Amino acid sequence: MTTRERYESAREIYAKLGVDTDAAIEKCKSVPVSLHCWQGDDVTGFDHDGPLTGGIQTTGNYPGKARTPEELLVDMDKAMSLMPGMKKINVHASYAIFEDGEFVDRDKLEPKHFQKWVDFAKERGMGLDFNPTFFSHDKVKDGLTLSSPDEETRRFWIEHGKACIRISSYFAEQTGIPCVMNIWTGDGYKDIPADRMGPRMRYKESIDEILSEPYDPKMVKPCVESKVFGIGVEAYTVGSAEFALSYAAMNVDKCLPLMDNGHYHPTEVVSDKIPALLTFFPEIALHVTRPIRWDSDHVVLYDDETREIAQEIVRCEGGLERTYIALDYFDASINRVSAWVTGFRSFQKALLNALCTPSALLKELQDTNQFSKKMAVMEQCKTLPIGDIWEEYCAQCGVPAEGWFSEIEKYEEDVLSKRA
Repeated sequence: MTTRERYESAREIYAKLGVDTDAAIEKCKSVPVSLHCWQGDDVTGFDHDGPLTGGIQTTGNYPGKARTPEELLVDMDKAMSLMPGMKKINVHASYAIFEDGEFVDRDKLEPKHFQKWVDFAKERGMGLDFNPTFFSHDKVKDGLTLSSPDEETRRFWIEHGKACIRISSYFAEQTGIPCVMNIWTGDGYKDIPADRMGPRMRYKESIDEILSEPYDPKMVKPCVESKVFGIGVEAYTVGSAEFALSYAAMNVDKCLPLMDNGHYHPTEVVSDKIPALLTFFPEIALHVTRPIRWDSDHVVLYDDETREIAQEIVRCEGGLERTYIALDYFDASINRVSAWVTGFRSFQKALLNALCTPSALLKELQDTNQFSKKMAVMEQCKTLPIGDIWEEYCAQCGVPAEGWFSEIEKYEEDVLSKRA
């Protein structure tokens, strides 16, 4: 049986459950997922030579890491050539690209320092997302940035945030696609603090000031992201879940809540939080990762929570249009281009699977108290031939469904292995 014949057979199986797989494939093609630049160089960036700080770390020393903007961009191109679906590019402020002999600190960054990213995205018809970089910098004082009691420190980081609003506006203006700008800091304390409220009040005032910078809320989407803890800030994080969600709720006309599924207690799942937030917020944002016991940022796989996150986005009314999806992981122990491709394809597969789930039927069974049948149908869905739908989707997107890793091996031999 040919690949096309398998698809035709699978399409009939899904049709019996009321699922139009042709429509699912077309919808999946239209959902942008933002690919993070920092997987390619272990979150190093281009504006400093120091270590990665701020409660995060990258482990491993697999050869072939991108060392320059040119190497990073060519690696992203290679990765994207093996990914189906619509893409955006997610950039951190530490990835400013300076001309020879040029440098400005983060509080003085301008759109021109990201022009190569803009050109790269426009040439490929993609949008750009952005992140201020509140870590890996000598002006992180005593582990604090926007919440610092030192006014000079806090002022520097406020100005950095405002500069990033202006850069985000430029991204949106140049690409014609909304730019999601995510505010996250690693501010916190290693041991039990004597004052928990003071840092949060300063953090709130700092974000207020950043968001006072003019921008078009239809084109620039500032977000506030929480975190439960980080390395070196185990006892207390300023931007806790309650803080970030409350800030977004009280400033719904200015910013969105952003949930990273590695930034909560291990027994919490973001999939359950998505419908809760979409009940109240017009739009939300996500960073999809794979935490193992903590915020370890492993490569996204086609696992239970990834599938459930995609299911909830699809199930919620207008969820696909109201949710900004980005990936966020970094693994230096394996081929970095392969990590990009595996994670992106895994989420695409989860999204396609969600679109091919008979959600209307399952909702009706739930609403009419037919829980036995709902359980049976949900179990039936687990063995539906999604692989045959995936192969058709990849074929329509012009990328291989299987066998793509040989391309990675050739790229490693021809390009990555030569980076001594």
